[in-house]
Amino acid sequence: MTAASAPAGLPILYLDDWLVVVNKPAGLLVHRSPVDRHERRFALQLLRDQLGERVYPVHRLDKPTSGALVFALDPATAQSLASQFEDRLVEKRYVAVVRGWPDEQGLIEHPLDPVRDDRMVAAAGASKPALTRFRRLCAFELPRRVDRYPTSRYALLELLPQTGRRHQLRRHLAHVSHPIIGDTTYGKGGHNRLFAELFGSRRLLLACMRLAFRHPVSGSPLAVEAPLSADFAGVLARLGCTALD
Repeated sequence: MTAASAPAGLPILYLDDWLVVVNKPAGLLVHRSPVDRHERRFALQLLRDQLGERVYPVHRLDKPTSGALVFALDPATAQSLASQFEDRLVEKRYVAVVRGWPDEQGLIEHPLDPVRDDRMVAAAGASKPALTRFRRLCAFELPRRVDRYPTSRYALLELLPQTGRRHQLRRHLAHVSHPIIGDTTYGKGGHNRLFAELFGSRRLLLACMRLAFRHPVSGSPLAVEAPLSADFAGVLARLGCTALD
């Protein structure tokens, strides 16, 4: 089966007999979760119906995050791919719009407590090491006051998580006082409202643009790129950022 022959539905970035990679839209849960008990649509369900066969999630993206998401087409492949994620053998590249102007590049090294799904608060358990590398791609300044300054600064970052903790990127950026725009849990309401007012953006501006791993059957390197959704790309266009063009 090829991507071209797949039915319409979730955008398919890669498809073979063992796995499929889709471009998940923001606002869609990967699978049923206590976080949103009222939700009735999930990426797993939609893709299963789209392909006409069972699919197996091997990692997750938060509901408000868009981008590349991998599913296996059989249990053995699911286990093989999940092991690569757990063993930190998968290269993950994200982009995010954040408040302020972080350094040109850097490493955020900050342990994170477990997060319980149902209330977004720390669950029982010890903190675990968490590492995120970042690089600044664009910087912008808007002539609007949100905090104590007469203008507001923002940046587009490339984010390379070296570990895979729950909400790692969102929590790490908030920890260094550069929260991701649109984050209603860890972000800043004033900046979120400004982007909604100026650009009509009410989503989390975080997207997974690339996943690279070993094919679980052939062992060959496989890299899958996910284009930005139109709403995210539209915000960057309005800000004059061409770093991803």
